[in-house]
Amino acid sequence: MNLRIRNLRTRKLRIRNRGRLHGRSLRTRLLLFISATLVVVCAAMALTTVFVQRASLLGDLDDRVGNAAERSLGGAQHHPDTAGDLGFLMENGHAVGTLAARFDAKGSIIAAAVVRQDAPPQNLTATQRAALAGITADSAMHTRTVPGLGTYRLTALNTDGVRVLTGLPMDDVQDMISGLVAVEAVVALAGLTVAGCLCAVVIRRQLRPLGRVAATAVEVSRSQLGHGEVTALTRVPERDTDPGSEAGQVGAALNRMIDHVESSLAERQRSEEQMRRSEERMRRFLADASHELRTPLASIAGYAELMNRGTDRIEPGLAWRRVTAESARMTGLVEDLLLLARLDEGRPLQSAEVDLAAVLAEAVWDARAAGTGHEWQLQLSLDAPALVIGDEARLHQVLANLLANARMHTPVGTTVTASVQATAAHTVVIRVRDDGPGIPPALLPTVFERFTRADASRARSGGKEGGSGLGLAIATAITGAHGGRIDVTSVPGRTEFTIELPAAQLPPVEPAMRARTAPV
Repeated sequence: MNLRIRNLRTRKLRIRNRGRLHGRSLRTRLLLFISATLVVVCAAMALTTVFVQRASLLGDLDDRVGNAAERSLGGAQHHPDTAGDLGFLMENGHAVGTLAARFDAKGSIIAAAVVRQDAPPQNLTATQRAALAGITADSAMHTRTVPGLGTYRLTALNTDGVRVLTGLPMDDVQDMISGLVAVEAVVALAGLTVAGCLCAVVIRRQLRPLGRVAATAVEVSRSQLGHGEVTALTRVPERDTDPGSEAGQVGAALNRMIDHVESSLAERQRSEEQMRRSEERMRRFLADASHELRTPLASIAGYAELMNRGTDRIEPGLAWRRVTAESARMTGLVEDLLLLARLDEGRPLQSAEVDLAAVLAEAVWDARAAGTGHEWQLQLSLDAPALVIGDEARLHQVLANLLANARMHTPVGTTVTASVQATAAHTVVIRVRDDGPGIPPALLPTVFERFTRADASRARSGGKEGGSGLGLAIATAITGAHGGRIDVTSVPGRTEFTIELPAAQLPPVEPAMRARTAPV
């Protein structure tokens, strides 16, 4: 139970220390890890050096102890019968501090002395002799601390019953090892200090690009991306996007992510703007449609009220004619709105081969019958048949709307020219041009929108009422449904509507008609 509690405490302590370490910055963690590694390496090198040096010094000391022991044994063999004789210590060759002793057959020390400087050898006390007890004459090296003399390296030899113990002091070796440890500690401490400072500088410089990347990320994260207009987000500098480094790869990836974010924000803003515009167009469309429908309904209701009050207030025939005219006007408006709704829904139109030259000729003849005060011209420039695939009735409606627009918004005597041309780019181009007063520049951007009218700037012919403002919108929708486009250019004295439709893919044939212009 106690072991389990101790393990749980150790695990909690490790988790706490790990959390403290991970809570620090990358610069601090790198510096700590590198410093710890350097400390371990320096400690390992210092310990290895100390151990090797100590082994070398001890080996040299052991050799000297062995030589001293052999000399002592040689001197003792001259007096084998005198067991307590240590006179051999007075011979030359014994260093100061050399310790010698003689044993009896039982291994007890009979005599022991140490060599002194310029003095006879000093006999050891009983306490000092006790420190030498237990050493057998087996030529092995022993280390003993002798009270009052210090630490000695000792060995004992036995030859022909003569047993001699000899030893040398280890103070020089220990002092040299201690000095070596102190020098290595100072050198290691200085080296670690210099290495730590250099590592801190290098780490700071190497992580500086990553810091700039992080600062950029923080600045981007503080941007108001959930709402408001799209603004240019801060990006990582070019110098910090080098793919050759990890920080550069992170910077380049962050820039790509910022590009994606800006693209998404721009797309969202465009979608919101389109939605707002669609809502505005829808509200304007409903208001204009309501206004257009309210006028004929009000006229019908007014004439019906007059007829209910009595025939003396208005002639019944005139009232019925006005009611019929307003009903027809309202019916046409509703049909135009239904047509635009179908086209907006993408409902397919009829598909058949249509000769636009013939359709344009019919539309011009109809316009001439409706607008006798204008001069109408038909121009055909055909090197190939003007054939398209589409709905003939709807294409006729487009041309009729363009010609009616020219008739209604230009004065009497205006020349209106309609032309059709099959181009080499596999398209059929129809142009309706007039030499009237032109479209005001402010109206050009919205001329194809629904319920757009220019009554205030373009004269009406014959005082007739203008349309509902849906003619050009219907022409645009039908042209788009056929895969074509419609455009307009206008200056005073020249207004030209251009329609481009894809030509039908037919085998080449001989030109049926050449360019000619004729009034109709």
